[in-house]
Order: sequence, then C-alpha cells, then structure tokens
Amino acid sequence: MSIPSSASSTNSHKVGDGPLNDSPIPVQDRPFNAETPMHLLAQPTTPTRGFYVRNHYDTPILDASAYRLAIAGCVKTPRSFTLDQLKQMPPCRSIVTMECAGNGRSTLQPRPAGVPWRFGAVGTAEFTGVPLKTLLESAGVKSTAVDVVLTGADAGPASSDGNGTYARSLAIDHAMNGDILLAWEMNGEPLTPAHGFPVRVIVPRWYAMSSVKWLTRVDVLDRPFDGFWQVSQYLYIKEDGTADRTPVSRIRVRSVIAAPGDGDRLVCGPMVIGGTAWSGEGGISCVKVSTDGGESWTEARLLAAAGAGAATPWRAEWRPDRPGKYELMALATDTSGNTQPLMPRSNQLGYGNNGVHRVQVIVGD
Repeated sequence: MSIPSSASSTNSHKVGDGPLNDSPIPVQDRPFNAETPMHLLAQPTTPTRGFYVRNHYDTPILDASAYRLAIAGCVKTPRSFTLDQLKQMPPCRSIVTMECAGNGRSTLQPRPAGVPWRFGAVGTAEFTGVPLKTLLESAGVKSTAVDVVLTGADAGPASSDGNGTYARSLAIDHAMNGDILLAWEMNGEPLTPAHGFPVRVIVPRWYAMSSVKWLTRVDVLDRPFDGFWQVSQYLYIKEDGTADRTPVSRIRVRSVIAAPGDGDRLVCGPMVIGGTAWSGEGGISCVKVSTDGGESWTEARLLAAAGAGAATPWRAEWRPDRPGKYELMALATDTSGNTQPLMPRSNQLGYGNNGVHRVQVIVGD
C-alpha cells in the first residue's frame, strides 16, 4: 500500500495504467506559469523537471560568463561579484519548501484577478548558495540601513514603479539573519533558466514572492522600499480578520492530497492516501484526513521532513466500505498551533488561501 516514487501510478488501486506526466502543468502562457503535478508532492522533495514555475515577466536568458551581482546603496564598500566568485565562497545547502502566495486562488469565489493557480504552485528542493548576510557583511552595511532591495533581470511593461522590473525588499534584520541564500544550484544541478539561472534568492518559510529569480542587484536603502511589487501587490486586502493592506509574509499552514488525484476512479480494497503539509510558522504537528466530506477525521502518519524548512509528507490508510463517490479532505496543524480553515478566506488579490484541500474520487465501477 505504498505510494511509489516513480510516475507509473499515484495509487496501486487507480484504474488505468498510463504513465503520469512529470512536467509542470501550464496555467498561463505569457508570461509562462505552471504548476507542479500533484502526484510529485507525495515525495519529500520535488524533482526540478516538475517544480512549479512562477514568472511575472518573460524569462530572461543570461550569460553566466558575463554575470555580475552588484551590492550597492547604504554600504561602506560597494561590491560586484561574478558567478565564479560566488561559487568560490563556502557553500551552504538548504532544503526548502517554496509556495506561491496565490496558490489556490482559482478556488476563491468570486475569483480574484491574477494567475489562476489550483494547488500545485508549490515544491520542495535542495538549494546551494551563499548566505545573503555574507555578501552584505563583505560590503559593510551602514547603521542607517532599513531595507534590502533584491532586483531581478526580468522586465516587462512598466507599472506604477516606472520601470517594469521585478524587485522586492526585506527588512535589514531579516536580510541579515543568515538563512536567506543566494543560490546557484537546485537539487544538485545548476539552476535552469525557468528557476532563476544563474542566481536566485531563497527566503525560507516566506511565500516565494521574495525569492527573486535572476538576481542582478542587491541595494541597501536607508528608507522603506516603495517599488510597485512591494507596495501595490502581495498585500492582504479586504480579508476578514486581517488588518487591511497587511503585507504577505510567512506561509500559512496547509496540507494537500497528492494521491489519489481529483477525479480518480479507484478499485475497492485497501489503499493509501498520501500528501504533504507545510507552514512558515513552524513544523507540522498533525494532519487529519476525512474520507466522508468532513463528517469524521482520522489522524495521518507523519513521515520525516527532508529539512527544517521542508514540508512534511504524510500517509493515511483507507479501506472504503462500499462503491461510490467520496470526498477526501486533509487538515494540517503546525507546531505554533495554527490550523487550516475548513473554507477558504477570500481577499481582493487572492493571496494566502489555505482552505482545506478537497479531492473527489469514485470507488468501484
């Protein structure tokens, strides 16, 4: 009753023997955005070939030999680093679950504008790089520093920021805490262009809007950053229980069912429901599974997470007692005491939807 790591089947009782696709599932063509196939989320880490892709603009193609990363602004000694110079520094490795803040947007009613993500805008991978703190210390951050602005090479039509580039900032204390990486490898291989080659930012436990891809500049400011993607997007607006215009930051607790898949037809008999759970507020303490639309719940078995910043896989055994239609649900609680809401919390921009994941399956002929 195990869930295999291969793509041959998500469940030994699924009807049909065709292979599952490990490629990201396109959600938007221009710019290209695509989801991780749900069956890949049953495993502790996500293969790069299937890892979700989030773009704000078209993917830039950069020359590694010409790459330069500038450290400037409110520093004592502005610096510039080549890719080779970054790689010569002592590397750090971290296994991190990354989730787009809009994951699950398509289930909100009315549906907000934005990329219509279902539940696959998430993945877990090992990243290798150098801490942002190391580079900032090499430049000598001044005592007046307030924000650290991270700017990517991707650009498009100008927004209200006036230049159409993607940039996000972190408060100086956050930027200097040591766990934020400037990564050049993903799962032991150089970053692909879709995932930020040659260098991207990895901000553990936060929604991935701050994990800027194709990083070219790090600017230290002595004032709060007011760029378009900082002050006009990635805010909780008109959400019950949340102060209006609260910035999106840490990932809310969530669990998803990776197998069986929505709409699967299953053969009667013992089987395993598998998935994964994560939170930016701590580890996962409990996942409960319902096979009757929330009428009753059974605690799932938690497996080992691949790292401190990684999602926790889980498994639950199930033997349906009759043929028919079933609604499967998964409900996670983290070590800080946060539990998913049964229903989504709507907001104007469609961020942070961590309502319980529901999967419909048919058992029997």
